[in-house]
Amino acid sequence: MPDPTVPPTPPVPLDALLARADLGLRRIAGPADPAVVVHWAHTSEMADPYPYLLGGELLLSAGVHIPDGAGAGYFDAYVSRIVAAGGAALGFGVAPVHDTVPGALVEACEMHGLPLLEVPPRTTFSAVARALWQLMAQARTAELRRVTEAQQSLATAAARPDPVPAVLQQLARRLGGRAVLYGPEGTPVAGAGPDPGAEARTALAKLAEVVRPSGPSGQEPSDARPSSASDTVAGVRLVAHALGNGEGFVLGTAAPQRDAGDHTIASVAAVLLSLLTGERRGGSGADRSSALVRLLLGAAPAEVAPLLGGDRWRVVRGRPDGRAAPDPVAASALGAALGSSLVDVTGEVVRVLVPDGRTVERVPGWTLGVSAAAAPRDWPAADAQASRALARARATRTPLLRHGDRPALTDLVPPHDADAHARALLAPIERSPALVDTLRTWLSLHGSWDRTAVALDVHRNTVRQRVARCAALLDTDLDDPDVRMELWFALRRT
Repeated sequence: MPDPTVPPTPPVPLDALLARADLGLRRIAGPADPAVVVHWAHTSEMADPYPYLLGGELLLSAGVHIPDGAGAGYFDAYVSRIVAAGGAALGFGVAPVHDTVPGALVEACEMHGLPLLEVPPRTTFSAVARALWQLMAQARTAELRRVTEAQQSLATAAARPDPVPAVLQQLARRLGGRAVLYGPEGTPVAGAGPDPGAEARTALAKLAEVVRPSGPSGQEPSDARPSSASDTVAGVRLVAHALGNGEGFVLGTAAPQRDAGDHTIASVAAVLLSLLTGERRGGSGADRSSALVRLLLGAAPAEVAPLLGGDRWRVVRGRPDGRAAPDPVAASALGAALGSSLVDVTGEVVRVLVPDGRTVERVPGWTLGVSAAAAPRDWPAADAQASRALARARATRTPLLRHGDRPALTDLVPPHDADAHARALLAPIERSPALVDTLRTWLSLHGSWDRTAVALDVHRNTVRQRVARCAALLDTDLDDPDVRMELWFALRRT
């Protein structure tokens, strides 16, 4: 299946190819329909090219296959096979075999409705193919720009005070049609965009029932239904997307045409609406707003935690694979994959607060560090655990790494004594967070310079200099395993 986050390359209108003055192509038969598009170019001198065509081609031929004395019957069979294979157009080169396009071929193309282009002697077939690829590359760049702008506008709409209508309005504008959100009972909850008409409106509502996780009886399992479905009614393209929150909401769109990137744009909207409707259905959106207000007014985290839906939570830190920093849409998609809408983007890292009862699994395209389950008073410590787990995961190229939450030897030492010992031992370097973080990471990675450099995003020589500085300030031998063990004990308390 194609990646829904990457729009496919749009086809090129045949008129755009005809408009290239450097090619000199001329349409001499077939309909002058601006809706005719070309997906690729293919050269063949087969008398029957049908087995070698995929559909949507501009078939190029110099007429080598035409036998002497070929009549109307030969050309009728030849053109009919191209049409049957789904060919978009036929380009005929008038050199070096033929001086002109055979009249019988012109008549056959006119009869079967196949556009026929005359390729002048100065234009090679490779030049036609190269021009087609150039036009396709330009179209793809424009489509990617359109999709990127749509993603940004949808993310902005989702952050507004009334996000669901705002997202639907933005989606309808980007698709040039209507966007409707259907509730669990099948009735429209909100909508935006022009009315597509009674026939299309009824068909879209029926299409939404096809993808709804449970049927009207509520007895059909959700995995028995597709996540999306499409149809065309009265010239309107209809698409329904089941939202991924398990609440029975469905997003429906009705647009007069279906551009290459529309599926990507609608998928982004579906992710955002999944989060928004999940909050709306459970009333948790208002609860979380109340929790935020109480925190700002001085309430302790333990007092507002029940409003978030649980007593113990895990902090998940994620970083997208590659160099690109995460945007709000990518962060929302990660939160949806982890089953939580409590998402925060901080620089190159996304932090997600996940209820303890929800299993955290790998997410393709992300490197994750997961903390131990923690009560509200320990959330800052859990965030630090997730940060260290993410650093180790990136250094070891592991997609997901969890912080160990089993009892350790440090639990045998009274916390007050352990903290006092840690402060005394690390006092010479405590005023330099960079030295502390470097020493902690270096010890956690068993003294590996390269892996520590990757985890901290610094040069390996910087790691060497910082570790040497730690050894000098602490006045100790970092090659001694006993020293390393004691320092690791102390660093675990900070």
